[in-house]
Amino acid sequence: MVLAIATAGGAGYAPGAPGTVGALVALPLFGLLARLPAVFYAAAVLGLLAVGIWAAGEAERIWQTKDDGRIVIDEVVGQLVSLAPLLALRGTGLDARTWAFLVVTGFVAFRCFDIWKPPPVRQAERHFAGGTGVMLDDVVAGLYGAVVVFAAARWLA
Repeated sequence: MVLAIATAGGAGYAPGAPGTVGALVALPLFGLLARLPAVFYAAAVLGLLAVGIWAAGEAERIWQTKDDGRIVIDEVVGQLVSLAPLLALRGTGLDARTWAFLVVTGFVAFRCFDIWKPPPVRQAERHFAGGTGVMLDDVVAGLYGAVVVFAAARWLA
């Protein structure tokens, strides 16, 4: 079970770009969670973060590697953080094309920040050990992505 969580249901085993596949897993999950009140969305993301810290730490222990590429639950959580500003746009009459554009913007922004790891993303990864370090760098990358999504939404409004 721990490896199923850490790999986001097996997405982490995808050849080539498991992090990108892990981030893609978050998109339908976002579609479901975005229907909830913001407080429940936040609670779900925090719950996934807590479970992800545990699962990532255990996966590192099982695989005897640090931040193994197969661990992608961090990408799921980071992507959900990146898309969180879209919750404020619910019920605003935003057309489907603009909504899709903002989701894609959040996806691309998160992946860029996750790969590039500008400060303090890399520091979050290095400063914390185990599952916490695995998860927190993606949360910080997700926060950067959220800023981009928020700015894009303001620009389009």
